[in-house]
Parts: sequence; structure tokens; C-alpha cells
Amino acid sequence: MRVAVLVEPKRFQIETRPIPKPERNQVLIRVGCVGICGTDLHIFSGNYATSNLPMVLGHEFAGTITELGGDVKNLCIGGKAIVDMNIGCGACYWCRRNEILSCPEMAQLGITMDGAFAEYIAVPAHLVIPAPSGIPFEVLSLTEPLACVIRAARKAKIRFGNSVVVLGAGPIGNLHVQLLRTIGAAPIVVFDIVKERVALACQYGADYGVSDPDELHKVVTEVTAGRGADVVIECVGLPHLYQTAMQLIRKGGHVAAFGLTGAEDSLPLNILKTILEENSIKGSVAGMGQDMYDALTLLAHKRINPKPLLGTKYRLIDIQSAFENYPGHPENLKTQIVIED
Repeated sequence: MRVAVLVEPKRFQIETRPIPKPERNQVLIRVGCVGICGTDLHIFSGNYATSNLPMVLGHEFAGTITELGGDVKNLCIGGKAIVDMNIGCGACYWCRRNEILSCPEMAQLGITMDGAFAEYIAVPAHLVIPAPSGIPFEVLSLTEPLACVIRAARKAKIRFGNSVVVLGAGPIGNLHVQLLRTIGAAPIVVFDIVKERVALACQYGADYGVSDPDELHKVVTEVTAGRGADVVIECVGLPHLYQTAMQLIRKGGHVAAFGLTGAEDSLPLNILKTILEENSIKGSVAGMGQDMYDALTLLAHKRINPKPLLGTKYRLIDIQSAFENYPGHPENLKTQIVIED
């Protein structure tokens, strides 16, 4: 089989490897489609998890089950499937609470171990989720990023009628907006300096769009009756936007920290103001467990419109160009690697 190995930052190499043989508790999957995630871009650029290189990236994927390990009984060969990328021990305090990223033995497909930019991948059977046959691979591969967004909404405890500001209108920002609309948040304000992306976010669920940084505070104040937003979601990963987020929430408001910053970046915090106003900030980075099942359900029942996220596609052998040219045109929110039609 062919695999795309990131041998060092900014350089992929296409290699030929034997098709893996699934162990007794594993499943072999013929990969259909893999989305390029922001985390993949951070690794490609040399800003994150580079100590694991050389490695096969890719964790937003869907495919077809082609072989079962000897102990696997609950899955069927030939069926479509998605995979939870997060591998925990399954027994510790954090795994029992579905906080697998805190598991001392945690591993992640495509980040700490080889992932899905390959024609085949063998994965633990308990992480494989059967998917409806009628949903294309390109849509199924959106399950993982949508699960991340669902988890962020859960952590922020967003409810109907909450005013929410989304900072960033890229692929994740668009998913946040669509999910917020489904939850019943209102009003939803989206901010991005790229006007085309703001317009797209408004088309798919935002009530107000802002592309001028100098107008953002004014708009949020006006549409929240002067209070500020109940929740602000930062999904870009820029320290100054986190500062902006803290300035946009109301008294008792919440900042959802989602965008990955640099390892040494920090956020100046007015401790007294935070205490007196009872503000809060909580991080959320990856969907796992039930988040994946819920994301698949929303996609299957068309609560999320995948159209703005299916813009640009490359073949596996062209993965270097896919990363170098990402994201391409401003309105092409997502780039995917198609391996099997």
C-alpha cells in the first residue's frame, strides 16, 4: 500500500509499505477520505508534536472495513466506518470520565502514532463506529471535527437563547456556527478578517458577521443589549484574540478556549475582575467517545450542512501540494485527501 509520511517539517514522502495485518482486537480499514485538520497543519509547519516525526498524519477519516481480528465480533466486513482517534487505557480515572486526553497512556492516531494518510490502517476495534452506507466518505470524514465542536459546546454549557461570538470563520468556525444554530443559540456573531468567510458563516447560520476588528466590540455590545456575550469561542489560536474574547463576554460570561496557540503563549488575566464578575474560561481540544456518536447522528440526519466544507480535494500522491496550498481560495474552507472513491 501507499502511505504519505511526514519525514520532517514541510516535507512529505510517498512510501510503499505492506498492508497491515490486524491483531486479534483490531480492524483493518481501507481508507476512503481524510480531512486535513488544523493540527495537521501545525505539525506540518513544525509547530506541534514534531518529536514524533517521521510519521503518517491524518485523523479525520472514514473508510471501509476489510478485515477483522480474530476476537472482533460486533463489526461487519464491507461496512463503512469512522474511527475515534483517541486511544486511552480504558480503566483509569480519566478514561472512566471520557477525559481520555488526560489518560497517562493516551495515544492519538495521526498525532502520536501513524494515522490515516494511507491506503489502509489497522485500528482498535472498540474505536470503530459503523456508519450508514448512504453517506459519502467525504461527509463521514467530517465526523471527527464536528465531534470536537460538540465537545466544546458541552464544556461551555451552551443552551438555547445564549448569545455566542465565534472568533474565526474557517472550517471549525463554520462548524461551530452551524452547531450553535442547531442548539438554538441567539444571537450568533462571527468574526474573521476574511470577508468571504464571514459571508459564508452568515449564510450557514450566523446572525451577524464582522470583518473589521475595530467594529467587533461595538457590534457585540449592540446585539446583546450592552451586556456582552454569554459565550465567546476562540477557534483560531491567537493570543490577542483570546484577550479580545475576555473583553467581549458579559459579567458571568464564559470563554471557550479551542484554538491551539504556541506552547509558550500565555494570556494576561485580570484576576480580581474575573473573581468579581464570576467569569470563566475552559479549554477543549478533541471530541471523543459519545461526542463521535453524536456527531455522526447529526450528519446522518442532516442537522449540519457539509457543503461549505467539501471544497478542495487532492489525491494521496499530491499531499505535498495539498498542504503547501492550504487552504487555497478563501471560500474553500476544507481540504480533503481522497484515497478511495
